[in-house]
Amino acid sequence: MFESKTQIRVRYGETDQMGYVYYGNYCLYYEVGRVEALRQLGLSYKAMEEEGVMLPVMEVKSRYYKPARYDDLLTITTKLTALPGARITFDFEIHNEANEFLHEGQVTLVFVDMKTNRPTKAPASLLQSLESYF
Repeated sequence: MFESKTQIRVRYGETDQMGYVYYGNYCLYYEVGRVEALRQLGLSYKAMEEEGVMLPVMEVKSRYYKPARYDDLLTITTKLTALPGARITFDFEIHNEANEFLHEGQVTLVFVDMKTNRPTKAPASLLQSLESYF
């Protein structure tokens, strides 16, 4: 299993009238978590796209336990619990500074060849980077 932690501070514009993080912004937090997780592995979305592979989202799951609020420092824990094939699934947990469990989510993406617009296998560079974790 691979695990990565990233922190982000809630900005005022990410909250709703109740002062809670607007529900749609959690998908943005997932993106921050997975981009930074790949970066920690020495990879990037940009490099994958330059190699002709894109990662459209196939499925998103979210579960809200407690609200995050303006100026909270959130820790996004991103996990990969299985080696990717043609799909990759990221699991997320979000905690605040008091280490309260606020949210969990999951995003499944599909590796797609940009020339054919068809699913393809995970890039070898990604599999190599993850090999030692599984």
